[in-house]
Amino acid sequence: MEIRVRNTAALPAAAKHLLKFSSHEKVFLFEGGMGAGKTTFIKIICEILGVKDSASSPTYSLVNEYESDRGKIFHFDFFRIKNEAEAYDLGFEEYLSSGNYCFIEWPEKIESLWPEHYVKVNIKQTVDKTRILFLTKI
Repeated sequence: MEIRVRNTAALPAAAKHLLKFSSHEKVFLFEGGMGAGKTTFIKIICEILGVKDSASSPTYSLVNEYESDRGKIFHFDFFRIKNEAEAYDLGFEEYLSSGNYCFIEWPEKIESLWPEHYVKVNIKQTVDKTRILFLTKI
């Protein structure tokens, strides 16, 4: 599935589409270059899911935990990890098996730890600043 997002006002509708597309899947892998909008999109998804606190990038902490109307949400940013052992040591597999939403930025850094089923969100930016979200359910 492909969703075009021309501006930030279109992000809530895109987030709702993503959640509908994902059905019952709760693990999401977000791919895209630096500045593609991964964190911004995850913030909007968290708002749609009922997170009251402001979601922020867990770049330095590796994982942020939010409370939502639908339970806990875990937001990972693996940009700064040096190897997969760091993710394993923080209990990444336990987060995945928790049954809660897991939003993962820079998943390519932990590829051997990916679960069997997930939704991949690849974000591409066009010359005119439109974001194209390519959604794949695995």
